[in-house]
Formats: sequence, C-alpha cells, structure tokens
Amino acid sequence: MLFCDIIFIMEKKFIKIYTDGACQGNPGKGGWGAILMYKDKNNVVHKKELSKGYVLTTNNRMELSAVIEALNSLKEPCKIVLYSDSKYVTEAINKNWLKGWQEKNWKLNTNNPVKNIDLWKKFLIAQQAHDIEFVWVKGHNENEYNELCDKLAVRARTCENLEHDKEFELTALS
Repeated sequence: MLFCDIIFIMEKKFIKIYTDGACQGNPGKGGWGAILMYKDKNNVVHKKELSKGYVLTTNNRMELSAVIEALNSLKEPCKIVLYSDSKYVTEAINKNWLKGWQEKNWKLNTNNPVKNIDLWKKFLIAQQAHDIEFVWVKGHNENEYNELCDKLAVRARTCENLEHDKEFELTALS
C-alpha cells in the first residue's frame, strides 16, 4: 500500500492597498494614510484605514512609511496590488532602483548616499512575505481611494499628538 503526502497550498488573499503621504513644508509636519481592502469568499468587502502624523519629516518619508505600515499591518502573506501617487516609491520598485541601490551599498550613481535608507530597509523586510504589484496613480485626479488616503494623511499631520520621526530628526538636526 502506498501512502501519499498531500500538500495543500493555500492561495494567498488578494488585497488592494492605496497609500499617500502629505507634508506641510518639506521638511515639515507630515502624515501618511493607507487603505487596505479585501473581498472575502462571500464577496463582502472589508476595508481598513490607517494613518499617523509626525512633527518633522519629509513627503517622501511619509509616502514610503504609508507603504511599510500598510504591509506591516497584514497578518499573513498576501497577493497585493498597491496603488501610490508617489513616483519615488513606485519607480524605485518598478524600475529596479532599489535593487541597484542595495548592490551599490546604498549609493546613487553620483556616489551620494540614498535618502531614507532606514525606511527602504524596513520596506525590504515588510514586503518579503508578499507578492506585490506597484501601480502609480495620478494624485488629486478624482481617484476615490487616493483622495481618501490624502485626506487621512492631511488629517494625521494636523493632530495634536504627533510622533517623532527619530531617524529623520537625527540626520536633519545634526
């Protein structure tokens, strides 16, 4: 008699993520917003909104932070389409800039250091378990979820209890 091991490969959940960052001044008070959407097997759409604000940061840091925090909020590996109006984020991935920066020990072609290395390293960890497609969307162009992410980011940067972007403040204030 033969026994066969049956391995069940569970299909990853499909998630749509929209992200945006906002800064009042650059650097200045900043915030990020993210919306995660998942349709369950009964076709019920589940939506989660995330946001956070900072005392002193940059727009690019907020754009990238939105992506990282959205990915970190997932409890299992997922198949993701991530929409961002940040070419800084989408082109770094889609044009393989990030891979090149790593290969050059976090240096640009000009031999200057890459900005936001701390966040790019966090992104590399956050994205590992997922299959992600990055899609650039034009900002402020009546995309419902991009507009909502922008509102979340702007609202986050105007809150009273803003966080400190310690990595940025260390470099910016030194």
